[in-house]
Amino acid sequence: MGAFRRFMRRLSESDEERLASTVAEWAASVPGTVRIAEAPMRTPVRLAAVVKRTSMIPGEAADTLEAVLSDGTGEITAVWLGRRGIPGMTLGKRLVVEGVLVQDQGAGGRKMVNPKFDFAA
Repeated sequence: MGAFRRFMRRLSESDEERLASTVAEWAASVPGTVRIAEAPMRTPVRLAAVVKRTSMIPGEAADTLEAVLSDGTGEITAVWLGRRGIPGMTLGKRLVVEGVLVQDQGAGGRKMVNPKFDFAA
């Protein structure tokens, strides 16, 4: 009976819910990382997430690349100053980022400025 319930639950799930649960399972399996929902502010953290959206913002002094990252429990915005793009960073790409989370004054969310990152398998 358990397999039938799982099957029916999967049928009623939206694609976004299914993706969030898949990403959350993967992110929880990456050693040394914390979930975005549990990540402390103003403390160095390591997060495993996928790229949900990217944008390049032109500036007077330098361009800025922003990527919205999600791990199924929450979202952050990763900001790289002076970059127009990062080769290999595409939607759905898995990343492990390291940096300090701060409050984003403009959007009200949380962001990480110039984080170190690795593409995850």
